[in-house]
Amino acid sequence: MSRKSQPLSSRELLDRIGLNEDAHKTLEDTSLENLDDDSESLEGDLGAALTARYQHFNQRYEFHPGDLVTWKPGLKNRRLPTPGRPAVILEILDAPVFDGEKDSGDIYFHESLDLILGLFYETGPHRGEFLSWHFNSRRFQPWIEEN
Repeated sequence: MSRKSQPLSSRELLDRIGLNEDAHKTLEDTSLENLDDDSESLEGDLGAALTARYQHFNQRYEFHPGDLVTWKPGLKNRRLPTPGRPAVILEILDAPVFDGEKDSGDIYFHESLDLILGLFYETGPHRGEFLSWHFNSRRFQPWIEEN
């Protein structure tokens, strides 16, 4: 005789997908210094570090909708997705859209956004909601789950 599974509570679902209270960082900290801790690569020859980062930035991957991705090390420029967490590709835009930031001194000024990613919001009243945002695909690499 088959038994119906009891539906999961919101808290149980969040625990199963790794969004429990202990597994997130606050999103209120918006300083660039805390976006990505990759300071070791800035030791020594700064020119070599810049060239290496440039090459890593321009390394392209062939992505498809449904693929899981994460930030490339040292290339995170937004608070989400959380480093080390996957996001799912919802759409790859044929023609990128450009961030509408009007101040040329802003880091998002005319950023080419060619990737729409879906992810779970991790904090606040919308915690666990599946939301989507536009990103620059050159900042992402395939996500490989660590055991």
